[in-house]
Amino acid sequence: MHPEPLRPLGYQHRQDQAFRQALMQAANRYLQQHNDHRFADWRFYLKSLVLVGCCLGSYLTALWSDAAWLFFIFYPLFICFALLLAINLVHDASHNAIFKQAKANRWLNFWITIPLGLDPECWRVRHIIFHHAHTNIRHYDLDIEENFVLRQTPYQRWYPFMKAQHLYWPLVAALTFPALIWVFDWLDRFHFTRVAPHMRHQGQSGIVTFLCAKILHISLVIIIPFYLLTDKQIGLGLLLFTYFLSQMLASLIFVVLILGTHWAKATFYTPPEQGNMPHGFYTHTFSTTYDWHTTPRWLTYWLGGLNLHLTHHLFPNWNHRHYPALADIIQCTAEQFSINYHCISAKELFIYQQRFLKEMGRGKRADDPHS
Repeated sequence: MHPEPLRPLGYQHRQDQAFRQALMQAANRYLQQHNDHRFADWRFYLKSLVLVGCCLGSYLTALWSDAAWLFFIFYPLFICFALLLAINLVHDASHNAIFKQAKANRWLNFWITIPLGLDPECWRVRHIIFHHAHTNIRHYDLDIEENFVLRQTPYQRWYPFMKAQHLYWPLVAALTFPALIWVFDWLDRFHFTRVAPHMRHQGQSGIVTFLCAKILHISLVIIIPFYLLTDKQIGLGLLLFTYFLSQMLASLIFVVLILGTHWAKATFYTPPEQGNMPHGFYTHTFSTTYDWHTTPRWLTYWLGGLNLHLTHHLFPNWNHRHYPALADIIQCTAEQFSINYHCISAKELFIYQQRFLKEMGRGKRADDPHS
């Protein structure tokens, strides 16, 4: 079954053209003042090497340590460091924000995603082409597709058990990565979703690259540990259990960081039957996305700037090392145009998330399909 493609959907760009020009001018002025560029710098490369070392060190410790109990500490750490590598490198590389050469970004993505298991091309299409371009728009943003378990928009069907979704949503968040890696990646690659037509490599070459990445992942996280841990009485069942539990932990961390910003804003849209959205892209982004600050603030850099999510949506092709400065620029420019911008705390983010999930769980529906 090949889903019908969606019609192209754009925005009324003239509505916020003045704001866009002022924002871009301020951002370019910031680069000129610092004699800088939007890509990675040596500090980013150093951080990447540290994360690679931590990931590899955790993996080797889990497999080679004499004490079997260390496996259950360092193997989950290995998966969590693989997540941090994905957050810090794969996210930026998918937006071509690390190297100036697009091919180098794609090459990096292929190898860095092996420990975590996500297919970088499937994720790139879902994240950039569908989510970034159509945040919180029904049918277009695949992150808010109806799943019959968690009601994420006022346009989705309601079931009585969803009254408790504000309590069980962490379990759904924890299952996101396993579902993407072992179900949706395969559906995307083999044309059961709208993702495949947008991938760079089609046909046999795309399938071979996809299968090679999956085989390398299985070899790294299952086959090699299985043979090396035989003498420590860690069988295949226990290994698989630890693997999926580690993936669930990494998934929970990632979903809390990236998806909650859109839940907290709690603004969703249905596309008009004809034409483009009735507002501009920047207006849309401010209405669907939050920035939030970490405590301590330096965590922002090690989390790849994902908490500054509004900033990322406005400057997706900039390396996350610039996000704190860009957030200040956004705030100043927004004040000039009387646009409401504020960076909330992690506590406020959680409160807004819970409020939204409770409202959706009670069956709240949209009065106006366009607002």
